[in-house]
Amino acid sequence: MSINVTPDKELLENSEMVIVDIRTPGEWVQTGVVPGCKTIMFFDERGGYDAEGFLKQMDELGGKGVEIGLICRTGARTAQVAGFMEQQGYNAKNLVGGVTKLTREGYQLVPYK
Repeated sequence: MSINVTPDKELLENSEMVIVDIRTPGEWVQTGVVPGCKTIMFFDERGGYDAEGFLKQMDELGGKGVEIGLICRTGARTAQVAGFMEQQGYNAKNLVGGVTKLTREGYQLVPYK
């Protein structure tokens, strides 16, 4: 089963998938976010991360019992994180193309609060 999924409006708005935006707060402010997504940073601005802390937050969203769609700017970071999460037993998907793909196709993001 592939961890790569191409996001579209139908997937984002009519799916049981929990959408998690792993970008940084600065990126969320700059572009906005997918409506209803969870904003949980994985890599900080310097590339550092707290994998254990991130997985704890994923567990609070339903953990290994839910499908988690990860989104970032282009899908590069989420490809890494989804692979890592799959190795840990999570049902994680990389939303290929990220917010760049969505906005290019006219999908409306909402301001980050």
